Amino acid sequence: MRRPIRAARGLVSALGGLLLAGAALAAPDAAMQERLAPCIGCHGAGTSATEGVPSLGGQLPDYVVTQLFQFREKQREAPPMNEVAAGFSDDDLRAYADAVATLPPPGRSGPAADAALTERAQALVAKHQCNSCHGPDLAGRDAIPRIRAQREEYLAKALAGYKSNTRPGYDPAMNEVAQGLSDADIKDLAAYVSRL
Repeated sequence: MRRPIRAARGLVSALGGLLLAGAALAAPDAAMQERLAPCIGCHGAGTSATEGVPSLGGQLPDYVVTQLFQFREKQREAPPMNEVAAGFSDDDLRAYADAVATLPPPGRSGPAADAALTERAQALVAKHQCNSCHGPDLAGRDAIPRIRAQREEYLAKALAGYKSNTRPGYDPAMNEVAQGLSDADIKDLAAYVSRL
Protein backbone atom coordinates (compact mmCIF):
# COMPACT_ATOMS: atom_id res chain seq x y z
CA MET A 1 0.00 0.00 0.00
CA ARG A 2 1.32 3.44 -0.89
CA ARG A 3 2.33 5.67 1.98
CA PRO A 4 0.82 9.18 2.05
CA ILE A 5 2.88 11.84 0.32
CA ARG A 6 5.08 13.59 2.85
CA ALA A 7 6.52 16.93 1.84
CA ALA A 8 9.13 18.72 3.89
CA ARG A 9 7.61 21.63 5.82
CA GLY A 10 10.21 24.10 4.58
CA LEU A 11 9.55 23.27 0.93
CA VAL A 12 5.78 23.44 1.40
CA SER A 13 6.12 26.82 3.11
CA ALA A 14 8.42 28.23 0.47
CA LEU A 15 6.30 26.94 -2.38
CA GLY A 16 2.92 27.80 -0.89
CA GLY A 17 2.90 31.42 -2.02
CA LEU A 18 4.31 30.54 -5.42
CA LEU A 19 1.63 27.96 -6.07
CA LEU A 20 -1.18 30.26 -5.02
CA ALA A 21 0.22 33.14 -7.06
CA GLY A 22 -0.27 31.36 -10.40
CA ALA A 23 -4.01 31.45 -10.81
CA ALA A 24 -5.18 31.83 -14.42
CA LEU A 25 -3.01 30.72 -17.32
CA ALA A 26 -2.64 33.12 -20.19
CA ALA A 27 -0.34 33.15 -23.19
CA PRO A 28 3.06 34.53 -22.20
CA ASP A 29 3.68 38.16 -23.14
CA ALA A 30 6.39 39.02 -25.66
CA ALA A 31 9.05 39.58 -22.98
CA MET A 32 8.34 36.20 -21.39
CA GLN A 33 8.32 34.49 -24.79
CA GLU A 34 11.81 35.92 -25.36
CA ARG A 35 12.97 34.69 -21.92
CA LEU A 36 11.45 31.27 -22.64
CA ALA A 37 13.32 30.91 -25.97
CA PRO A 38 16.43 29.23 -24.44
CA CYS A 39 14.15 26.74 -22.64
CA ILE A 40 12.44 25.88 -25.91
CA GLY A 41 15.85 25.62 -27.58
CA CYS A 42 16.64 22.58 -25.40
CA HIS A 43 13.23 21.23 -24.39
CA GLY A 44 11.32 22.01 -27.59
CA ALA A 45 8.08 23.95 -27.99
CA GLY A 46 6.14 21.25 -26.13
CA THR A 47 7.94 18.14 -27.40
CA SER A 48 11.66 17.63 -26.87
CA ALA A 49 13.68 16.41 -29.84
CA THR A 50 16.85 16.22 -27.73
CA GLU A 51 17.85 12.88 -26.24
CA GLY A 52 17.85 12.93 -22.44
CA VAL A 53 16.02 16.27 -22.27
CA PRO A 54 12.40 16.03 -21.13
CA SER A 55 9.42 17.45 -22.97
CA LEU A 56 7.85 20.29 -21.01
CA GLY A 57 4.56 20.56 -22.89
CA GLY A 58 1.49 19.74 -20.86
CA GLN A 59 3.25 20.11 -17.51
CA LEU A 60 1.18 21.88 -14.89
CA PRO A 61 2.57 25.10 -13.39
CA ASP A 62 2.63 23.74 -9.83
CA TYR A 63 4.94 20.92 -10.94
CA VAL A 64 7.19 23.25 -12.96
CA VAL A 65 7.54 25.81 -10.17
CA THR A 66 8.45 23.00 -7.75
CA GLN A 67 11.15 21.68 -10.09
CA LEU A 68 12.58 25.14 -10.77
CA PHE A 69 12.64 25.80 -7.02
CA GLN A 70 14.52 22.53 -6.46
CA PHE A 71 17.00 23.41 -9.22
CA ARG A 72 17.50 26.90 -7.78
CA GLU A 73 18.05 25.58 -4.25
CA LYS A 74 20.23 22.69 -5.56
CA GLN A 75 17.89 20.15 -3.99
CA ARG A 76 17.89 18.52 -7.41
CA GLU A 77 21.20 18.34 -9.29
CA ALA A 78 21.17 18.88 -13.04
CA PRO A 79 24.06 21.24 -13.89
CA PRO A 80 22.50 23.15 -16.80
CA MET A 81 19.25 23.69 -14.90
CA ASN A 82 20.96 24.58 -11.62
CA GLU A 83 22.88 27.30 -13.44
CA VAL A 84 19.81 28.58 -15.27
CA ALA A 85 17.64 28.74 -12.15
CA ALA A 86 20.34 30.11 -9.81
CA GLY A 87 19.38 33.74 -10.33
CA PHE A 88 15.60 33.28 -10.47
CA SER A 89 13.46 35.19 -8.01
CA ASP A 90 10.25 33.62 -6.72
CA ASP A 91 8.37 35.75 -9.26
CA ASP A 92 10.62 34.38 -12.03
CA LEU A 93 9.86 30.81 -10.95
CA ARG A 94 6.13 31.46 -11.19
CA ALA A 95 6.42 33.35 -14.51
CA TYR A 96 8.41 30.55 -16.14
CA ALA A 97 6.07 27.89 -14.73
CA ASP A 98 3.02 29.70 -16.08
CA ALA A 99 4.67 30.18 -19.48
CA VAL A 100 5.73 26.52 -19.72
CA ALA A 101 2.17 25.47 -18.88
CA THR A 102 0.98 27.09 -22.12
CA LEU A 103 3.13 24.76 -24.28
CA PRO A 104 1.19 22.02 -26.07
CA PRO A 105 1.46 18.50 -24.65
CA PRO A 106 3.94 16.22 -26.40
CA GLY A 107 2.76 13.63 -28.84
CA ARG A 108 3.74 10.01 -28.33
CA SER A 109 7.16 9.02 -29.53
CA GLY A 110 7.64 5.89 -31.57
CA PRO A 111 5.10 3.36 -32.75
CA ALA A 112 2.22 2.25 -30.55
CA ALA A 113 3.15 -0.34 -27.92
CA ASP A 114 2.56 -3.93 -28.96
CA ALA A 115 0.03 -6.07 -27.10
CA ALA A 116 2.57 -7.94 -24.93
CA LEU A 117 4.30 -4.70 -23.82
CA THR A 118 0.95 -3.06 -23.16
CA GLU A 119 -0.19 -5.96 -21.00
CA ARG A 120 3.03 -6.04 -18.95
CA ALA A 121 3.15 -2.28 -18.49
CA GLN A 122 -0.53 -1.90 -17.62
CA ALA A 123 -0.07 -4.57 -14.93
CA LEU A 124 2.88 -2.55 -13.54
CA VAL A 125 0.87 0.69 -13.64
CA ALA A 126 -1.91 -1.02 -11.67
CA LYS A 127 0.44 -2.76 -9.22
CA HIS A 128 2.37 0.41 -8.40
CA GLN A 129 -0.71 2.66 -8.59
CA CYS A 130 0.94 5.09 -11.00
CA ASN A 131 -2.43 6.57 -11.96
CA SER A 132 -3.38 7.32 -8.35
CA CYS A 133 -0.85 10.17 -8.37
CA HIS A 134 -0.19 10.91 -12.05
CA GLY A 135 -3.89 10.74 -12.96
CA PRO A 136 -5.96 8.14 -14.82
CA ASP A 137 -4.39 9.09 -18.16
CA LEU A 138 -0.93 9.80 -16.63
CA ALA A 139 -1.24 13.46 -17.68
CA GLY A 140 -0.37 14.72 -14.18
CA ARG A 141 -2.24 16.77 -11.64
CA ASP A 142 -1.34 19.59 -9.28
CA ALA A 143 2.40 19.32 -8.49
CA ILE A 144 2.66 15.79 -9.94
CA PRO A 145 4.14 15.61 -13.44
CA ARG A 146 2.66 14.58 -16.72
CA ILE A 147 4.52 11.42 -17.72
CA ARG A 148 2.28 10.49 -20.66
CA ALA A 149 4.21 10.75 -23.96
CA GLN A 150 7.42 11.81 -22.18
CA ARG A 151 10.69 10.81 -23.86
CA GLU A 152 11.36 7.10 -23.32
CA GLU A 153 15.02 7.37 -22.33
CA TYR A 154 14.22 10.23 -19.96
CA LEU A 155 11.52 8.18 -18.22
CA ALA A 156 13.88 5.19 -17.91
CA LYS A 157 16.66 7.38 -16.47
CA ALA A 158 14.27 9.05 -14.02
CA LEU A 159 12.92 5.71 -12.77
CA ALA A 160 16.44 4.29 -12.44
CA GLY A 161 17.46 7.44 -10.53
CA TYR A 162 14.55 7.08 -8.15
CA LYS A 163 15.38 3.41 -7.62
CA SER A 164 19.05 4.12 -6.84
CA ASN A 165 18.11 7.20 -4.78
CA THR A 166 20.38 9.38 -6.93
CA ARG A 167 17.31 11.41 -7.93
CA PRO A 168 15.47 12.63 -4.86
CA GLY A 169 11.94 13.87 -5.15
CA TYR A 170 10.57 16.64 -2.96
CA ASP A 171 9.01 13.76 -1.06
CA PRO A 172 10.10 10.11 -1.05
CA ALA A 173 7.05 8.59 -2.82
CA MET A 174 8.76 7.89 -6.15
CA ASN A 175 11.92 6.60 -4.48
CA GLU A 176 9.79 4.18 -2.46
CA VAL A 177 7.74 3.01 -5.46
CA ALA A 178 10.82 2.52 -7.65
CA GLN A 179 12.42 0.13 -5.15
CA GLY A 180 10.05 -2.59 -6.35
CA LEU A 181 10.93 -2.18 -10.04
CA SER A 182 13.32 -4.46 -11.89
CA ASP A 183 15.41 -3.19 -14.81
CA ALA A 184 12.94 -4.98 -17.13
CA ASP A 185 10.00 -3.26 -15.39
CA ILE A 186 11.65 0.14 -15.87
CA LYS A 187 12.25 -0.59 -19.55
CA ASP A 188 8.63 -1.71 -20.06
CA LEU A 189 7.14 1.26 -18.20
CA ALA A 190 9.29 3.79 -20.06
CA ALA A 191 8.50 2.24 -23.46
CA TYR A 192 4.77 2.05 -22.77
CA VAL A 193 4.25 5.46 -21.15
CA SER A 194 6.28 7.24 -23.85
CA ARG A 195 3.94 5.80 -26.48
CA LEU A 196 0.69 6.91 -24.87
